[in-house]
Amino acid sequence: MKPVIKVEMVCLGNICRSPMAAAILFNKAKARNDIEIVVSSSGTSSWHTGEGAHHLSQKTWEAAGFRYHHTARQFSISSFDDVDLILAMDLTNRANILNAARTDSDRAKVKMLRSFDPTLAHIDPTSPEAEALVVPDPWGNEIETYQEVFVMVEKAVDGLITSL
Repeated sequence: MKPVIKVEMVCLGNICRSPMAAAILFNKAKARNDIEIVVSSSGTSSWHTGEGAHHLSQKTWEAAGFRYHHTARQFSISSFDDVDLILAMDLTNRANILNAARTDSDRAKVKMLRSFDPTLAHIDPTSPEAEALVVPDPWGNEIETYQEVFVMVEKAVDGLITSL
């Protein structure tokens, strides 16, 4: 039986960045025969709960050949019990998740997604350089911004898969 690793991607509204990251990981994880990666995503706000992914986010991952169904939901404290790794897209969301953590064990599950990008792995998320770990929110921008975010996220997801 393969080990199962559960990963939750978290951004603010759960319609742009975290579903894109979940779509990338979900699709790339299929190639792994040694482990099963279960992917979820959420947002620290409830603004878009029940909605699908932003159309430009979904268009971007589909253009890369990825298929993924998404319904937005708000981050829940129960995620600390249900998943092995909680990956924040930016420093504010990381702080919000950490503030909800109940124990050191909860806090240990929280990482920045881009800290798995091999070129950024040396950056401490509490340091002044931590801004380099942020996946910028593409909401309100054109598709080119979503495509730039996709490249960032894919690099980090590739690093995550390698580390698992």
